[in-house]
Amino acid sequence: MFMARLLSGVVLVVIAAVTLLTGGYLLAAVCLFISLAAYGELVKACKIRAQGQGLNALESVGDLGIVCYYAVVVFTESAQAQLFAILFTMAAFMFVYVFAFPKYRAEQVMGAFFCFAYAPVMFAFLYLTRELPYGAYLVWMIFISSWICDTCAYLTGISIGKHKMTPKLSPKKSIEGAVGGVVGSALVGGLYGYFLVEQVVEEQQVTWIFVLISAVGAVISQVGDLAASAIKRNHEIKDYGHLIPGHGGIMDRFDSVIFTAPMIYALAVLLMGRG
Repeated sequence: MFMARLLSGVVLVVIAAVTLLTGGYLLAAVCLFISLAAYGELVKACKIRAQGQGLNALESVGDLGIVCYYAVVVFTESAQAQLFAILFTMAAFMFVYVFAFPKYRAEQVMGAFFCFAYAPVMFAFLYLTRELPYGAYLVWMIFISSWICDTCAYLTGISIGKHKMTPKLSPKKSIEGAVGGVVGSALVGGLYGYFLVEQVVEEQQVTWIFVLISAVGAVISQVGDLAASAIKRNHEIKDYGHLIPGHGGIMDRFDSVIFTAPMIYALAVLLMGRG
């Protein structure tokens, strides 16, 4: 199990490095694949698709909505068009609900839209961050705020963790670990900004901006991690899937990244502008 987890982790890092450095259509395609896979895992976890059942109409509408949303994100720069794509997808869910009634319950329809907005729409901000001015540097902040935070929180927690943060939801996570994750993420983000980005961005000093972005992103990433865990506990499942050996499903590995990407994008635009 350890070797499978290690090898798949190395493969994930290599894929992430290649796609983030390349950007463009390659990154968009990888984000689309991850979004479709995450949506499928969430739909199954939330019982919108019954165990052993194939694609149903609600999941199909969600898949089509994801493809259309990414097409709008990639081929237009209009936030209004992106909003319309989300609203049209919601309308399509309601169309299925009304004309297939009473096949689907209201809870299933609302759950399907939640799954669409939660993973695919939020994860698209990774691509949008990469497309910002200096996005080739900013996009790494998403992973510093999530994966680095997760590592620092774990190491701090097993070393000095005493006070449980969410004892009923995740008993092994401690307040000390959470603080260690934020501090570690902020430190790595600051070093990254000072040594690699400061020389490139001439308009402003970015080191302290990167410290702030990393710290806030680290807080959000831990909420994202816990939110994904809460969904699993609500539905009594251990993992979202088995796509990544040793890690589980896409949602098990990218839960914090999904939550962090919109925050990093928002902070980058707010503090550094669109150029």
